[in-house]
Amino acid sequence: MTFTLLATLGLIVLMTIGVQVAVSMGAVSSLLVLQLDGVPITVIAQNVFNSINSYPLMAIPMFIFMGNLMTRGRIVSILLLLIGSLVRAVRGGMALSVMLSCVFFAAVSGSSVASASAIGAAAVEELKREQYPARFAAALVAVGGTLGLMIPPSLGFILIGSIVGLPVDKLFIAGILPGLLEATLLLLTTYFLSRRNGYGGPPQPADPGLFVRKLPRASGALSMPVLVMGGIYLGIFTPTEVSALAAGYAIILCVLVYRTLKMREVWLAAQDSILQTTMIFAVVAGGSLIGFILTRMGVSASLTQFMERLDMTPWQFLLLANLILLVLGTALDGVAMIVLTAPLLYPMAAHLGIDPVHFSVILVANVEIATLTPPIGLNVFVMSATSKLPVEEVSRGIYPFYLTRLVGLTIITFVPWFSLALLPT
Repeated sequence: MTFTLLATLGLIVLMTIGVQVAVSMGAVSSLLVLQLDGVPITVIAQNVFNSINSYPLMAIPMFIFMGNLMTRGRIVSILLLLIGSLVRAVRGGMALSVMLSCVFFAAVSGSSVASASAIGAAAVEELKREQYPARFAAALVAVGGTLGLMIPPSLGFILIGSIVGLPVDKLFIAGILPGLLEATLLLLTTYFLSRRNGYGGPPQPADPGLFVRKLPRASGALSMPVLVMGGIYLGIFTPTEVSALAAGYAIILCVLVYRTLKMREVWLAAQDSILQTTMIFAVVAGGSLIGFILTRMGVSASLTQFMERLDMTPWQFLLLANLILLVLGTALDGVAMIVLTAPLLYPMAAHLGIDPVHFSVILVANVEIATLTPPIGLNVFVMSATSKLPVEEVSRGIYPFYLTRLVGLTIITFVPWFSLALLPT
């Protein structure tokens, strides 16, 4: 027990001083494995290999590649012009256009950081031109980008499915209504803040003619979410198959249809995707060792027994789990949160009869909030760099939206209908 506590302290210290999360988890967990009686050292290599030798995980590099292509292909400009032609008739119309564009990119990128990066530069400049404060513009994109974790295809759901053994297609379907709920709440918050504070210029008449003229050009991009979710929902493709199809479709769109990319840029997008995938897989490999150790030492079983002694009800457990995840979100990135908490929390949730698909949606909703929570919140840093504003300024702009995300988390947690309504019976 003493060695375990020292290892936990060592893990915290390593991450605090800036050692990469995957390296920290791998080093500490390897030392723990060496302390287990009767466990050969070859278990480390076998466990690492098995953790990433997963068919569902093969969807991650393709979805990342697709998101990078859409980002480099500057699809956001096409969408802002199309959506803005109608929404500009409302106060805060450009801000609403940006949030709706975030919903679209969430449906093609699978990553909150990718969504924020794709929309960031173009959206912030356009909002500033329309007399929106820079802090509000940066916060808007940072918050909207988090939808990439909930609205499928979601890299978070792929990770959870691989770690816990749940069907990824079911998790994707479960994320649709919660994602739309969150998007609706964020749109209402954006409209309220714009109207109350007088953000943006005066409303302008809608231009249906411009919308009709721009729709054919934008239809190729707009069909991407239909391709992904339609193929999965109808049972035509698995998530891994549709990820490869979507990446190929993105190349055709950006290179041949919109002609916003050259083949050299496709190659650069592929290089970036390889690096990003490697980082995710490294965290999964390190986390898998920790999961193996927790199982071997009976930690999960001990926690379940402890919970039985407390006579905890499902709603009490969900409230406690949310509080723990919100605190962890201040110190861990999303991938590390999923990898570290899933082996512990899922057995306890299952023991209380909580649907694992519903709990997966709750976990992803917490990861979304973690991307906005300093000092680790990745979306805050992305938008700080994009808007050239200090991190604390972006954080202040996020504050009203943060409250909205907590409201959304509460609804998702205690109204399982949103997670389970679309699942086939």
